[in-house]
Amino acid sequence: MSINRRTFFKAMGATAMALTVGKPVVASNETESGTELNGILYDVTRCRGCHGCEWDCADAHGFSDFDIPKNPPFRQTDEKHRTVVNHYETSKGSLPRKIQCMHCNQPACDAACLTQAMHKTPEGPVIWREDKCMGCRYCMISCPFDIPKFEYHSTNPQIVKCDMCINLISEGEIPACAYNCPEEALMYGKRSDLIREARRRIHDEPDKYIDHIYGEHEAGGTSWLYLSPVPFNELGLNTNIQHTSYPSLTKGFISSIAPVDILLPAVLLGIYEATKKSSNKEEEI
Repeated sequence: MSINRRTFFKAMGATAMALTVGKPVVASNETESGTELNGILYDVTRCRGCHGCEWDCADAHGFSDFDIPKNPPFRQTDEKHRTVVNHYETSKGSLPRKIQCMHCNQPACDAACLTQAMHKTPEGPVIWREDKCMGCRYCMISCPFDIPKFEYHSTNPQIVKCDMCINLISEGEIPACAYNCPEEALMYGKRSDLIREARRRIHDEPDKYIDHIYGEHEAGGTSWLYLSPVPFNELGLNTNIQHTSYPSLTKGFISSIAPVDILLPAVLLGIYEATKKSSNKEEEI
């Protein structure tokens, strides 16, 4: 397979430039274009751990062989489970906690992706775009919440994660888990409205909640927000996550490493783009 040199060096140069300057900082509740982000507020005090959100998610994404163990152990999301609910022994007894992609305001997976396969949409969800993915799995390494998963056993592997039901959102609907939650533990809406609602609940019932909204500032802010009656570390959440977004550190990091290290991913991207275009031409012949 031949490689178009012009395409190769153009892609290589563009990637090196992008890595050098880093990605711009995004406002807390808005995208770069000024569109207000949507999100989901999850209230642990209202959740009964029924696993209904897991079934709704599986149904919305066509997982026909989906199942939940009768006595489920501690679980993580995987290629067949975009969300899971675990139970934790806490200072206030056994409590459930839903796990899924946090949909960061400034996603580290997006910043690490050389082909923009990982993408923060104007609506709020962070999605994976198969047609742009080169299979490097940098998104898995960069995610501070360990969310993207790879289909290792598939002949056509994909990166799998919660996409906040972007297809439903695009049609004016709300994510399946939030729509069907019988206890209204999940609330979908504008991120700023969700934060106001969370603060109202904390103010009105200070004995019911700890005075903290997980996700308001963690990792620069996320579109998924948590309210809890116990410290978040008791629910298995990482409370050492920095408040500064990880992409905002890119510029300082890039300036401290050798040029050859910067060019390596650029070379990989150049090869990917050039061979992809060449392959498409061959298919047209």
